Amino acid sequence: MDVRLKLDYIHMHAVNNVLATNDDLPIITDLPVHSGKVRSVYWLSSKQSKRLIASKGYNVAPDAPLAIMVISDRISAFDCIWHGEGGLQGVPGKGAALNAVANHWFARFRECGLADSHIVDTPHPLVWIVQKAKPVMIEAIARQYITGSMWRAYASGEREFCGITLPEGLQQDQCFPELLITPSTKGILKGIPNVPEADDVNITRSDLEANYQAFNFAAPADINRYETLLRDGFSVISQDLAALDQVFVDTKFEFGYVTDAKGEDKLIYMDEVGTPDSSRIWDGVSLRDGKVVENSKEGFRQFLLGHFSDPDILLNKHRMSERTALAENNALPLQAMQDISNTYIGIAEKIIGHKLEVSQQPKEEIIEVLDQDYGLIR
Repeated sequence: MDVRLKLDYIHMHAVNNVLATNDDLPIITDLPVHSGKVRSVYWLSSKQSKRLIASKGYNVAPDAPLAIMVISDRISAFDCIWHGEGGLQGVPGKGAALNAVANHWFARFRECGLADSHIVDTPHPLVWIVQKAKPVMIEAIARQYITGSMWRAYASGEREFCGITLPEGLQQDQCFPELLITPSTKGILKGIPNVPEADDVNITRSDLEANYQAFNFAAPADINRYETLLRDGFSVISQDLAALDQVFVDTKFEFGYVTDAKGEDKLIYMDEVGTPDSSRIWDGVSLRDGKVVENSKEGFRQFLLGHFSDPDILLNKHRMSERTALAENNALPLQAMQDISNTYIGIAEKIIGHKLEVSQQPKEEIIEVLDQDYGLIR
C-alpha cells in the first residue's frame, strides 16, 4: 500500500474510532459535566453513589461521592488542543493507552504497598469510576534528567529551581546524581506569601512547610509522606521501565485525601501516573548511542516546534492568544497524528505486556456497559 493510500485508510478508520467529544454522554447526573483538556467528569448523585458502593462492594466510605470519568483521544500540547487533517479530532488509541498505563502503575503501587488511587472501578478501557478526593494543590514533579523547560531555563542562566541550586557546567539531557523534586502550584492559589497568584508557579519546600494548610495538606508530616510516595512511585516505574530498556526521565504526580470504608483518612495517588502524557520516557538503546528518542508526548511537542515557522509562539506564555489561534486554524498532517498514535500504543503495550484494547465504537460501547452493568444511563 503506498503512503497516500495508507494515510487515507488511517484517516477513514481513525475518524470513526476516535473519541473526541466525551462530555455529551447520557449518564445520569444532576451536576454540569466538568470537561478538561482530555477527561470529562460526570458526578453521580448521592443516591446513585450509595447504590453503586453497596452493590459493587467498593472499599470506600458508604457516603463517598463517586464520578464517572471518561477519557477522550484529544491531544493537548502547549496548553492547546490540536487536530488533524480531514476532521480528525484526536489521536487513535491515545485514551485507551493512557488509561491502561495508569491502571498498570496504580496496580504496581498497591502491590508494592505504597498507596491507593482514586479509581474504584474500570468499566471500559476509556472509563474510570472514581471517588471524590480532596486534592493537594500541587503538581508533584520529579526529575532525573535536566531537559525540557528546566534545561531551557538553565541554559538561559537560571540556577535555582524550587529552592534547589544547580551546579555550573551541566549539559543538556544529563542525569542528576539524585532525583529532584520541583513542585509547582495546581491552579491559582491566593494569599500565600512569596507565591504568585497564577497557575503552575514553582514553589519551594519551605513554601509548603510554612503554608501547608493552604496547599490542602492535613498535617506538616504529610509533606514528608507525599515526597516519600513520589520518590517510591518514581523508583517503581523507573525500575520496571529499565527492565524494558526504557528510561524514566521525569514525571508529574498528583495527590489527594479520601476516607476509606473503615472511616480512615488517607493520602492517595490521583489523576494519572507514569503515562506518556504526564512523563518523559526515552528509549534506552538510542540513549546509549547518544541520541534521545522520545516514547511520550514530548515527541509530539518537538514535532510542533519544528512544524511551525515561529516556535516562540508555543514557548512564550505572553503569546497565548496567537498560540490558541495556531492550534485552531492549523490541521496537522495525518502522518504526524499516526506517529503519535504509534508512540502511545507502542509504549503502552511494552508496559502492560500485551496488546492494547482499542474501541471500534467507543461511545456506543461506553453507553452500553454503563447501562447494562451499572444502570447509569438515562
